[in-house]
Amino acid sequence: MNEFNLAMCVLLLLMIVAGLVRILNGPTPGDRMLAAQLFGTSGVAVVLLFAFAMDIPRLLDLALVFAVLAAVVGVAFALRGWVEPESNRGDRSEP
Repeated sequence: MNEFNLAMCVLLLLMIVAGLVRILNGPTPGDRMLAAQLFGTSGVAVVLLFAFAMDIPRLLDLALVFAVLAAVVGVAFALRGWVEPESNRGDRSEP
């Protein structure tokens, strides 16, 4: 079972490398942010698999911290990075 967990860790790390290509070539900031969220999700999965493969329960806390940080980054991007389309700006009346 440990070999399976470690093989899945390698597969997830390869998925992170594929996400890096999207971050470098992403056409929009939203695409880049989704790839960064892939890093967070894959990072949590890698840490969890490694914790079970090596029987290190303290890594479960680290995975929880990674999950919370990924959620905070997503919310911060949504609050700061959202740009309203030009077509909707003319609908409001400015005082």
